[in-house]
Amino acid sequence: MLRRSPSIPGTGRHRGATGQGPRRPSLRTSVSGALAIAALAATTVAASTAQGVTTPAPSPQAQRTQHVEYFTGPGGHPRHTSVAAPKPLSRSQKTAIAAGDGDVTPIVQNGPVGSKLDVVFIGDGYTSAQQEDFHADVRAKWAKISAVEPYASYAGQFNVWAVDAVSHDSGVSGDPTQDVVRNTALGSAFFCDGTERLLCVDTGKVEAYAAKAPAADLVVVLSNSTKYGGAGYNDISSQVGYDGIATASSDNDRSDQIAVHETGHSLGKLADEYDYGESGTYSGPEPQQANLTTLSADQMAAQRQKWYRWLGQESPDGGPVGAYEGGGYYQYGLNRPTENSIMRSLGREFNLPGREAMIAGFYRFGSVLSSPLATDRALTRGTRIRVTVPASAQLKWYVDGRERKSARGRTTVVPRALGVPADGRRHTVTARAADRTGAVRDPALRRVMSGVLSWKIAP
Repeated sequence: MLRRSPSIPGTGRHRGATGQGPRRPSLRTSVSGALAIAALAATTVAASTAQGVTTPAPSPQAQRTQHVEYFTGPGGHPRHTSVAAPKPLSRSQKTAIAAGDGDVTPIVQNGPVGSKLDVVFIGDGYTSAQQEDFHADVRAKWAKISAVEPYASYAGQFNVWAVDAVSHDSGVSGDPTQDVVRNTALGSAFFCDGTERLLCVDTGKVEAYAAKAPAADLVVVLSNSTKYGGAGYNDISSQVGYDGIATASSDNDRSDQIAVHETGHSLGKLADEYDYGESGTYSGPEPQQANLTTLSADQMAAQRQKWYRWLGQESPDGGPVGAYEGGGYYQYGLNRPTENSIMRSLGREFNLPGREAMIAGFYRFGSVLSSPLATDRALTRGTRIRVTVPASAQLKWYVDGRERKSARGRTTVVPRALGVPADGRRHTVTARAADRTGAVRDPALRRVMSGVLSWKIAP
C-alpha cells in the first residue's frame, strides 16, 4: 500500500507525484425523491423572493444554473445559492471517461446490489500515486458518517464503493487561497461563485464516474484537502438514478457533518430547518417534507398530521419534540420538530422525525433481508445459508411453512440442522424478517420493513 504523502505546510493539500492527465451500472430512480426535491426547490425560490432576491425566468440564451447548499463554518447555519452549471460533456469527453480511469474498489460489502443502499465515493485531486490514499480517506469518512444515528443502527444495510478519478495535480483549486488553480479530474474548487467554503465540482463528470460503480444510490465527492468546506447539489436530474451529489474535504475532521446533512435531503427527503432571519413569513401550502409544517403542535395532534406521533417525546438532539417556529428559510409561518437538529446546525443529531425519515430512505433502496445465496437455484441439505438483517429485526426460519422456533434470530443456518429430512423429496427453507425498531412509528413505513427469502432444498 502506498503511504500518504506528507502535507505541504500552509496549503491544506497532500504532496504527491504529478500523474498523467485523466487518463453496467444499475442506477435506480425515485419518483418520490424527485417530487420532494421539486418541493424543496420551490420553497427555496419562495424564500429568496421573501429576501428580495428575484429569480429571472430562464431563456434559451441564459446560462444554466444549479442550486447548491453550502456551509460557512462549523456550527453555523448553511446557506443556499445558485452557481453556473458546467457545460454538458461532449461525446468525446464521455468516451474518454468511459474508456479511461475509474477503477472501482469495494470498501464495504454487505450484500447483493439491489438489496442494499449503495454509496459511491469519487475522489478528486488525487494523482495516480495517491489512489490508495483516497481509499483510506473513504474508509475514514464512511466510519464517521456511519457512526451517526440512524446510520449506526443500520450499518449492515449499505454497500460502499470507491471510484478512482486520477487527477494531474494533487489538491484542489482555491486551497488555500482563491488564486490557486489545480488541474483535477472533477474540477473541485473552493471560492465557488466567490464563496470561500463553497466546494463545487463538474457534476457532469461526477455522473460519468459514478456510472462506473455497480450501483449508485448516494454519491459523495471527496476532494483532496484539509480545508473546511463542501456543497450539496440536490436538484440533480432524477434520470441519473440518485437524488443529489455531496462534496466534502477529505481530511477535514468536521466535513463529514456536511455529508450527513446532505443525506438528510437526498435520503430522508428532509427540508432545512433553519431560517435566514428577516426572511418574512411563509404563506404557502403545507410543505411535503416530513420535518416542516404550518400546523401548531395542537393542530398536528388533533388532525393526526406530520410528526404528531412523536410530540412530547425527548429527542436525541435535545429537548422534547414539538412545533418550533422557523425553518425552510423562513423565520415565521413554518414550524420544525425540535430546537436544533442537524438539519438546522451541523454537529447535531437527527431529531426523532428526522431519524424516521432517514430510515424510510434506507428502505427505499435496500431490503430488510438479504443473502449472498441466490434463491433461484436448489441447495443441498448441507449448504450453509447466511442472511443479513438489521439488529432491530425479528428473524424467523421455516421448513415447508412450519417455523423452527429454535432457529429464531440466527443469521446462519444449515437445512439439515433445521430438520429438512433426507426423504428423497424437495423441501423449502424460508427466512422471514421484520424490522421492529422503536425509531419508526408510521404504520405505512412499517409495512415495507419486512421481507421473505425462500430456497428449494434438493432431494
